Amino acid sequence: MSWLTPDDEDEDVPYGEYADHTVRARPNPKSNRPRTKRRPEHADAVIGMVTGVDRGRYSVLVTADADPADPRERSLTAARARELRRTSIVTGDRVQLVGDTSGAEGSLARIIGLEERRTLLRRSADDSDRVERVMVANADQMLIVVAAANPEPRVRLVDRYLVAAYDAGIRPLICITKVDLADPEAFLEHFAALEVEVFRSAQGAEPLAAIRETLAGQTTVFVGHSGVGKSTLINALVPDADRATGHVNEVTGRGRHTSSSSVALRAETPGCAGGSSGWVIDTPGVRSFGLGHVTSEGILRGFTDLAVLIDACPRGCSHEADAPDCELDAAIADGRLDAAGTARVESLRRLLK
Repeated sequence: MSWLTPDDEDEDVPYGEYADHTVRARPNPKSNRPRTKRRPEHADAVIGMVTGVDRGRYSVLVTADADPADPRERSLTAARARELRRTSIVTGDRVQLVGDTSGAEGSLARIIGLEERRTLLRRSADDSDRVERVMVANADQMLIVVAAANPEPRVRLVDRYLVAAYDAGIRPLICITKVDLADPEAFLEHFAALEVEVFRSAQGAEPLAAIRETLAGQTTVFVGHSGVGKSTLINALVPDADRATGHVNEVTGRGRHTSSSSVALRAETPGCAGGSSGWVIDTPGVRSFGLGHVTSEGILRGFTDLAVLIDACPRGCSHEADAPDCELDAAIADGRLDAAGTARVESLRRLLK
């Protein structure tokens, strides 16, 4: 075998089997043309409202005016696109849909985008957890359902709901149930200065007409402690809702969880001044409502009844019990705040701490 080089006189002799010009190099796979990052525009995407979430599948309602090509109101099932796998999609979201949007049995659409959210109700596992859990999107109102007795009403939990509502820009409402079992006025006195609309409900005497009037044309999220009668109230407002109802344990005094996931239901409001139906979003009952994701400023927004005093505090005041020259302490000392107002200050300071 010859191993001549280009300097040799006989240039017709090959360099050998390992000569550079005879080696077939395998192409580098990393040098291939990369996949394009351009995505389809999906100009034909249909807009729908998420009405429920179940193990990675989304129930979505497409209204009659949302799809010119198919002017039918229909419910369909959808999965989210791969690029949205890190995006939280919750009940109340308005989403962009492609694929099979017919709503036929066995069909599956694909969610490829989210419309801008008007509001976002969030909670954390506890006050030390800074990771927020998105509960509901695009709600206009929050109806806080609390029982006058069995289970006993919890002022601190209602305070937390109010803070979350004001932080999200949602109008809070209160419905106190089981008023035939106990007088709720002492409990409601804690929130009198907030001017929050209150509905009083008893078995067989539910204020359905007044609540329907408030629901007309609005999306209202119902929240409350387990066992307060939230699902019972929703079944009365939405006859075909068929939400499971439970009872309160006689030993522990706690309610049993009956709603396992959030779901949006259409509440017809016949004869109401609003003239249009509203949406009711039922959420699972909770025994705690963490505010770890809410800033101090967000907590202060939940105590609008104390806003004048807070504004009069020195710059940088922490408003805690040992804060120097705090106007809240001065108002308690000179009688400007009564017992209910003093309790509100205590609630504020617990949340800030």
